[in-house]
Amino acid sequence: MNRGVRLEQAEVMRWLEQLRIEHRDLDEVIEYLIETGHKDHMKVQRLKKRKLRLKDSIAKLESQLIPDLDA
Repeated sequence: MNRGVRLEQAEVMRWLEQLRIEHRDLDEVIEYLIETGHKDHMKVQRLKKRKLRLKDSIAKLESQLIPDLDA
């Protein structure tokens, strides 16, 4: 495997870890807001949308780590 490819994969792995942490943090915030009966429902909805975008980004990055079988 090419050293450049390994470095790129390492960057993707670091980015993935950061996104997973942010996703987990958002999950905790959303859960807290719901449990405490937070009145700003729009804020909760915005946080849920952000969490979904993070999930999509995570899935996209994870798919980049899967080796291309045609190569």
